[in-house]
Amino acid sequence: MGLPEINIEFKGKAVTAVQRSQLGIVALILKDDVGNFDTKIYKGIEEIEASDWTPEVLDYIHKTFKGTPSKVICERLASDVTDYNEALKRLNNKRFNYLAIPQIDGKDTSLISTWIKTKRENNKKTFKAVLPNEQADHEGVINFTTSGIKVGENEYTTAEYTARIAGILAGLPFTRSSTYYELNEIDSITEIDDPDAAVDNGELILINDGEKIKIGRGVNSLTSTTTSKTEDFKSIRVVEVMDLIKDDIRTTYNDHYVGKVNNIYDNQVLFFRSINAYFTDLSGNELLDPNFANKADINVNAQRLAWEGIGTDTSSWDDQKVKERSFKKNVFAAANIKIVDTMEDLDFDIAI
Repeated sequence: MGLPEINIEFKGKAVTAVQRSQLGIVALILKDDVGNFDTKIYKGIEEIEASDWTPEVLDYIHKTFKGTPSKVICERLASDVTDYNEALKRLNNKRFNYLAIPQIDGKDTSLISTWIKTKRENNKKTFKAVLPNEQADHEGVINFTTSGIKVGENEYTTAEYTARIAGILAGLPFTRSSTYYELNEIDSITEIDDPDAAVDNGELILINDGEKIKIGRGVNSLTSTTTSKTEDFKSIRVVEVMDLIKDDIRTTYNDHYVGKVNNIYDNQVLFFRSINAYFTDLSGNELLDPNFANKADINVNAQRLAWEGIGTDTSSWDDQKVKERSFKKNVFAAANIKIVDTMEDLDFDIAI
């Protein structure tokens, strides 16, 4: 394994990043007794057999495809099933970006929220879910709260329209955010009295600007920020870019390094050099800020602590010596990047 092969791998991922961003996958969990199958995977609306679903459930799938995701994974459960565990087990090792459950009851939203949090934090999955009225306070959960959604003669609940929202989020390119995305099919909604307060509360809402119904601001449910989860983590688009970068680096590392490359300093340097070239290419696509350093390197503090944890005195080691002393099978990495969000707020003072 040489550096050129890895550079080509990362460069290819960077070049296709924007293209891949609008090829997101939606997972739907649907209760329906028409078919006797577990899973249906559709890459286009023309692949759907109407006879497989009730008209109500078929409408949810059609609504999802309206947002142009690349694929919709439908996990079917019988109508009398009392929990979603079987469907979640099926989804566990599938790849998807957004989960929606249009028939979900309020009592179950916190359970799905917990599943998403666990998969993201413990299993390093990049799953996200659009849930109705779920104040999860987490970047992986989008808290959709608009009600009274009227489309022609039909009125949809908040839960039912999560399928449409998930399809939108999965189909958007990184060249734009979901903020002010227009849903032209909607005739009216129950308008929220204080949209600004709702957004600050981590709610994804629809608003009526007098002419169109559109998404207010593309935020997830995160409201409690920390030094590690800053204000930027509230943005659906920023988290989507972050997830893409995590997946690209993890996949390339697993495919080309795990079990194949000896853990010495020189090889780690090659690895970080290839990641930094990837960051540079992402900057060219304006996913990362080209005016920021955007650099990955060995995490000196973590590597020093690892050595000290087995009784090694590192007090005389400078940072360079720590870097050169690779630790067992571990690669300790750290990066400082700036993900670019879209222009949304304007503060414009005019003096006359």
